[in-house]
Amino acid sequence: MSEDEEVSRSKSQRLSRRTLMRLGLLAIPATQVPLGFAHEAAAQGTKLGANLIGKLEGAEVVTDPALIPKTFKEAPQLAELVKAGKLPPVQERIGQDPLVVKPLREIGKYGGTWRRGFTGPFDTSNGHRVAQNDKLLYWDYTGTKLVPNIAKAWEVSPDGKITTLQLRRGMKWSDGHPFTADDFVFWFQDVYNNKDLVPTPLSVMTIGGKPIAIEKIDATTIRFVSPEPYYALPTVLASVWGIGHHARWGRAALGGFAPAHYLKQFHPKYASKEDLAKKVTELNFDSWVTMFKNRNDACRNVDLPVVTPWKTTSPLTTPTWILERNPYSVWVDTDGNQLPYIDRIRMTLGENLEVINLRAIAGEYDSQARHIDISKLPVLLENQKKGGYRVYLDPSDQGADVGLFCNQSYEKDPEIARWLSSREFRIALSHGIDRAQINETFLLGLGQTGSAAPGERTLYYPGPEYKTLHTGYDVKKANEMLDKLGLSKKDSEGYRLRADGKGRLRLALTTYLGFLPFTKIAEMMTEQWKKVGIRGEVQEMERGAATKRVQTNEHQIYFETQWGADNIYGHFPFVFPADEGSPMGPLYGLWYASAGAQGKTPPARMRELMDKYRKSFSVKDAERTKMAKDVWKIALDEMWMIPIVCGSPASQGVRVIKTNMGNIPERLWNSAVSDNPHVAHTETWYFKS
Repeated sequence: MSEDEEVSRSKSQRLSRRTLMRLGLLAIPATQVPLGFAHEAAAQGTKLGANLIGKLEGAEVVTDPALIPKTFKEAPQLAELVKAGKLPPVQERIGQDPLVVKPLREIGKYGGTWRRGFTGPFDTSNGHRVAQNDKLLYWDYTGTKLVPNIAKAWEVSPDGKITTLQLRRGMKWSDGHPFTADDFVFWFQDVYNNKDLVPTPLSVMTIGGKPIAIEKIDATTIRFVSPEPYYALPTVLASVWGIGHHARWGRAALGGFAPAHYLKQFHPKYASKEDLAKKVTELNFDSWVTMFKNRNDACRNVDLPVVTPWKTTSPLTTPTWILERNPYSVWVDTDGNQLPYIDRIRMTLGENLEVINLRAIAGEYDSQARHIDISKLPVLLENQKKGGYRVYLDPSDQGADVGLFCNQSYEKDPEIARWLSSREFRIALSHGIDRAQINETFLLGLGQTGSAAPGERTLYYPGPEYKTLHTGYDVKKANEMLDKLGLSKKDSEGYRLRADGKGRLRLALTTYLGFLPFTKIAEMMTEQWKKVGIRGEVQEMERGAATKRVQTNEHQIYFETQWGADNIYGHFPFVFPADEGSPMGPLYGLWYASAGAQGKTPPARMRELMDKYRKSFSVKDAERTKMAKDVWKIALDEMWMIPIVCGSPASQGVRVIKTNMGNIPERLWNSAVSDNPHVAHTETWYFKS
């Protein structure tokens, strides 16, 4: 599942009027638009907030050797440490190959604390997205071009079987220890290939069902060796899979590299049984495995060396999660100033999502998009001047913001399984949804009401004919389709009866508390379905319980966001069942992930898509792009996931940013692949005053 599903597990609670007054706010209902903004929007003939969507822009990585700075400067605090002999000079800390970033607007200045909100120990992506960018490769701000990051350069052999990465000479971990190819070899040989730590192979560490290997060429050169062509590997390394990103995946013993010099003390190959047992007891773990994973967690272990711009100094298991500048950061601006500009990031715990939103409205955060509720937009706009902030909107390109994932491998009730697996039935359900009403009610009309096709500007947009496929609101057509399927009999209340004679046809809709109001949307949709005689029954669950229901193949229809679907090679593919945790069909996903060894054999059309997707990793970019579009065409036509609202800024796209922050883009690429806002190189953001 996506890292962005790690949201607060506590239900939002209604705040008292006293609390609202303390925050300097009136108890305005979230759905009530302030009259001034309503009148202004009406007069202009635009949607509220439509003028907040700006031009896509961002900082840029510099690769031209002629533009690399020759001298370097650092934050005043670090300069004092150098002067006192407690740190080496900045040139030695950065190394010979700094990662140069051209700020969006101007060279910034040092200092300040960036204030944010987070929801607790499960909100790890909050830190990953703003402060912990250590991907080997990355994307430019458009999401259409790969650029260097931790790795200085990469090259794929003509046959696609070898991908060579050049590391940055002289680069160091945050404790000053050299960052070299040995850290990749250690991870591959001693961590990834240790079955206690990683019992199940990572899909992207295989090609055609065969494992790939990591080899050291010299101290600053590694290569990934594949038994078959693996042209898609650079895309994988730039994205949010389990390799090429230590800060995010270390806690799962994944990540592609790890600080060998630090972690060996927690590994049985390098530590004696006695020493290891002593550490397990002292640190209060139940095994060396759980201890190792915890010690390799960049959000929880303040002693873990990292290569990110900021590092954790107070863990996310406390009410205040703090990350401070890494003195060995390899990032510099075009004037040679070591980045980041901002000294530290301080995230304070919000008891629930309502508290986080009210604090944002009150101007208590410097920059926050995660957990900001789009229904609060009118109140946010009303309080901009008072709060000293500006609101930006970043529409998503990643498919459905709200989707109905129909369990294709459901088995508990054969009658329900029959209909969920029927393409015509799913399309009929789709035609019974009034998406415009849902969009206006819950997303202020800022979403799109067509198919889940990725945005037009993305690499894999399948074409205009797929933009609205099977998504028109047409009650007459939906009823005709359901009648034709044999579901023509109804009870006294107008609901359709099961074909097996066992009463009313009921569909169970599982929701959870996430970035969007899934439950309220589901309730409105079930009212709409009454017009086509379909009974939907909504059950909101705690996130963990909902996930368990999916993993045990017990759900019928599951509400979820189609995370990262704008680049199906940069993220777990939410367009078909790809593993045993897929809400689209866990048994089919298990079949795919195990190459047919486990699970349940999918139907022919799904197997065709799976085969095309698997093979596309082995072909060159142009052919892969064509195959990806074909994958999308099949998925959109089959509608295993019924989209409700797409392309909105609702999920992490409502940015509330203080007006004294500099180098802020007008619009960000908003996706689970981009890890926004870090795609805008937050290390170049700064406080103007």
